Amino acid sequence: MATNEALQHKREMKVPEPTLRRLPWYLSNVKLLKKQGERFVSSTQISKEINVDASQIAKDLSYVNISGRTRVGYEVDTLIAVLEDFLGFTNLHKAFLFGVGSLGGALLGDSGLKHFGLEIVAAFDVKPELVGTSMNGIPIFHSDTFEQKMSKYDVHIGVLTVPIEIAQAITDKMVAGGIKAVWNFTPFRIRVPEHIVVQNTSLYAHLAVMFNRLNFNEIK
Repeated sequence: MATNEALQHKREMKVPEPTLRRLPWYLSNVKLLKKQGERFVSSTQISKEINVDASQIAKDLSYVNISGRTRVGYEVDTLIAVLEDFLGFTNLHKAFLFGVGSLGGALLGDSGLKHFGLEIVAAFDVKPELVGTSMNGIPIFHSDTFEQKMSKYDVHIGVLTVPIEIAQAITDKMVAGGIKAVWNFTPFRIRVPEHIVVQNTSLYAHLAVMFNRLNFNEIK
């Protein structure tokens, strides 16, 4: 297979979700090694730092357009640049946030999201004390103005941090208004058309797993 054809084939391969979840770990670790003065890094080095098998790391990186040098490894700067580009962190994706409660407010205050390619440009809520104000320079509008604001902002992502009882209704509103992807922080499994991308990030689900593992270890 010619080089260009091989690269195109790589781009078209569907990357397994577990791999996509691990790649940011590798990126963070390699950035740390760069700060420590390293110019090259091997799968074995990364493995020792994050406790993922070196063969798994090599397999994960096979989805990325980069190759290491025998007995030397990957050039650190190149690996960082390639991973950031592959993961979409180099492009800034604009988003709306729905539900300015404690979690929503924390996300509005998290300026670090921009370093990973996500910029929340506006938030929506119905509470009178919030509408018309801003957090971290991000304006908060009434939820009823969502469709109007969609015509003003170039946004495709909705961050969902509303109470569980209105999660589906707000999701339906987002999809109808043109949102193409939903980052769902509620414990409710929202229903969307097939073409809509959903990423569920339930803090409560992760807590349940942690508590279960903790209790299991204590019993042992």
